[in-house]
Amino acid sequence: MSQSHHYTGLTDAEVSASRLNNGINILTPPAKKPLWKRFLEKFRDPLIIILMIAGVLSICISCYEFWGLGEGSGVFFEPCGIFIAILLATGLAFFFEQKADKEFALLNQINDDEPVQVIRNGCVTQITRRDVVVGDIVILNTGEEVPADGELLEAVSLNIDESTLTGEPICHKTTDPARFDKDATFPGNHAMRGTKIMEGHGVMRVFAVGDKTENGKVFEAAQIDDSVKTPLNEQLDRLGKLISRVSYAFASAIIAGRIAMYFINVSDFDWVAFLAFFLQTLMVAVTLIVVAVPEGLPMAVTLSLAYSMRRMLKTNNLVRKMHACETMGATTVICTDKTGTLTRNQMQVYKADFFGEPSDEILYEGIAVNSTAQLDMSGDRIQVLGNPTEGALLLWLRKRGVSYLDLKDKAVTVEELPFTTERKYMATTVRSSTGKTILYVKGAPEIIFGMCKDTAGVTADEINARLLEYQNQAMRTLGFAYQEINDGDKTIADGKVVTTGLTFLGIVAISDPVRTDVPDAVKEVIEAGIKVKIVTGDTPGTAKEIGRQIGLWNDSTDSDRNIITGPEFAELSDTQLKERVRDLKIIARARPMDKKRLVEALQANNEVVAVTGDGTNDAPALKTAHVGLSMGDGTSVAKEASDITIIDNSFSSIGRAVMWGRSLYQNIQRFILFQMTVNVVACFIVLFGSFMGMQSPLTVTQMLWVNLIMDTFAAMALASLPPSASVMKDKPRPREAFIINNAMKRFIICIGGIFFLVLLAILYYFEHTNITCLTEIGSVTMGGNTGLSGYELSLFFTIFVFLQFWNMFNARAFETGRSAFHFKGCEGFSLIALSILFGQILIVSIGGEFFNVEPLRLIDWLIIIAGTSLVLWIGEIIRLFNKQPL
Repeated sequence: MSQSHHYTGLTDAEVSASRLNNGINILTPPAKKPLWKRFLEKFRDPLIIILMIAGVLSICISCYEFWGLGEGSGVFFEPCGIFIAILLATGLAFFFEQKADKEFALLNQINDDEPVQVIRNGCVTQITRRDVVVGDIVILNTGEEVPADGELLEAVSLNIDESTLTGEPICHKTTDPARFDKDATFPGNHAMRGTKIMEGHGVMRVFAVGDKTENGKVFEAAQIDDSVKTPLNEQLDRLGKLISRVSYAFASAIIAGRIAMYFINVSDFDWVAFLAFFLQTLMVAVTLIVVAVPEGLPMAVTLSLAYSMRRMLKTNNLVRKMHACETMGATTVICTDKTGTLTRNQMQVYKADFFGEPSDEILYEGIAVNSTAQLDMSGDRIQVLGNPTEGALLLWLRKRGVSYLDLKDKAVTVEELPFTTERKYMATTVRSSTGKTILYVKGAPEIIFGMCKDTAGVTADEINARLLEYQNQAMRTLGFAYQEINDGDKTIADGKVVTTGLTFLGIVAISDPVRTDVPDAVKEVIEAGIKVKIVTGDTPGTAKEIGRQIGLWNDSTDSDRNIITGPEFAELSDTQLKERVRDLKIIARARPMDKKRLVEALQANNEVVAVTGDGTNDAPALKTAHVGLSMGDGTSVAKEASDITIIDNSFSSIGRAVMWGRSLYQNIQRFILFQMTVNVVACFIVLFGSFMGMQSPLTVTQMLWVNLIMDTFAAMALASLPPSASVMKDKPRPREAFIINNAMKRFIICIGGIFFLVLLAILYYFEHTNITCLTEIGSVTMGGNTGLSGYELSLFFTIFVFLQFWNMFNARAFETGRSAFHFKGCEGFSLIALSILFGQILIVSIGGEFFNVEPLRLIDWLIIIAGTSLVLWIGEIIRLFNKQPL
């Protein structure tokens, strides 16, 4: 069917009037869950549940102490502290989720800002999707999403995926009423908003925008998938179960041991006395459980994820799904596109080799009419719209003073065959301005050359030699052919060119240089233990050359085992692919579903896979991968399927995402290291104190400071540490690895054990002396058990806190290879450390009865600070001898 139209489109005045009368092209989002419901969802976290159970038990104990034993209202400080910790953790998580909602709303706005090709004022131009109005003439190309509801004016081999509206994956569209499907949900000449162009191209006139579209009528806001069970989620669940088991084991030991001690020491059994003793024992056991629960951990995780999400945006990584932050740190394989990610995506004709001296009319007209690209010349800089390779050809015409639009207007299109990755060529039949009917074919040179009867005296060997030369320089090549058609000649049938009279015109080499930052970025990722695999539709020679330029391919070590083509890839069975996939570095001439199958094969080998993609056809692989990375200028379908959007399209930004993911995980580990050490010391003090008959060395309010305020501050300090480039020298962590590694176990057990023994010795010394100043240590004679005075309790409390304070610096420097005094980029940590220091001095100095403390002398402060700082200095000496090169 002949199709040739010159559309003028709307004028600026008509656009304004249409927008006023019909509205803007934005969908009004449906109402969200009430804030209170979203807040309550934060209480589903397993650690929060443990905290709430501990809080309820603590309330029961406090009620008994207040009404049963007649103690003061201070007994309620402990449960209050626990529930304050719960509210802080859930409140912060809720706060940052709301911030994330705003960022995702911004992302939806970015989707509304997707570029759309329209014709206005007689020119092809590019506007945002939100600016499309009723009456606009919109150009539709393969891979794009239809921006509004419209009636087709032209449809060339047009197939649309309407599954978002009707469930039909492929619907053929046409402007010929005789070919309409009467049973179709929508008329055959209608294209609906939100559907995808799977094949072909067309032109439509918009008749509905925004909420008035069919998509708008059934629109439901896309929800963030927060149900993903990531490695971090799994490990925190395991940690919560471990803490529960250990704390219950400690509590059981306390109950069993104290009951045994009771029967050993009591000769006359009295039920009333035993019940009182048993209740006191239960309170001690529950107190230990409460102490063991890491109140600050949920907050540390939330802070780390939120901090990383915000800061990663500055490295051109727009995180769409929170789990992707930490999953990137566990990535073992990155499957990357070539064009736009490894290269600049700035296609230009490097050299044109035409044979047989074809006429300019044939050559230029063939390039102009057999193309789906457009040039936007409305701005200061000419912009290619559509396929960049085809756009390079149009720019090549323009440099020669040829207007491709004039040539297209003068020619009448008779028939078109769009490009597909299976055919690897496209064809257009036109009634030329010369009066002849001509078939133009363009595509992979080796295929085009093989279809030609007249090769202009050029041999296949000559063509192959030139192609090899260009491909070895990582250039894309296109072949051109034509044929003058007589009445009755067969040209296109069954989705392919069937004529046998084509004349070969020649080849064009088009270059797309590698980005200058990519070789270093790929080297960094490979040194980090992550394998890189290129998946491209280019020839093996082109793909191999790009691999060489970025440092992925080495001719001396790599072989045919490391590269495969799409057809060869398809022939492999799943078992063969699983064995072969480890060695593959490049898949050339890849087809749309090859990337998804590659991801599945890698996952079957227990790899954690990240995938880059920018096209609609990449969506299956992006969804299948552990982390999908869409490109900033990719299709909205690709972005919707992805977890992170790489705003600048550069591979170096992917390396930054890996660095952030690994650093985030280490920050969480450092907080766990710090808090578990505190909890181990506190648990053993309570356990041994209960057997030795000591009075509680730490009061409820003092534990509130240690377990709540200090842990909260530590969570903020350690969770917000900046990323370190040194993590890129490590290998990826195994997905199943426990978050507490062997080095952390040794640290917690050794440091916690040392602290416990030191504090136990101090307690014993204080109980058997009467210390009024730390300068008296060594000069006071030890005697019988004199108990603990208020001053001695204040000394013990302060020593306990400062041991943990200095240990926080050791936790900060854990496995960094750096000194704990490396404060560059850690201003927040320094501020929080000072807050803890002065907070402790303030509490002891003026806390009085509320914290059960007495002011200390200046000399005591100096001795405690200096003495406990040995924890840091010993740590510095150890790090000095174990220093790793950065």
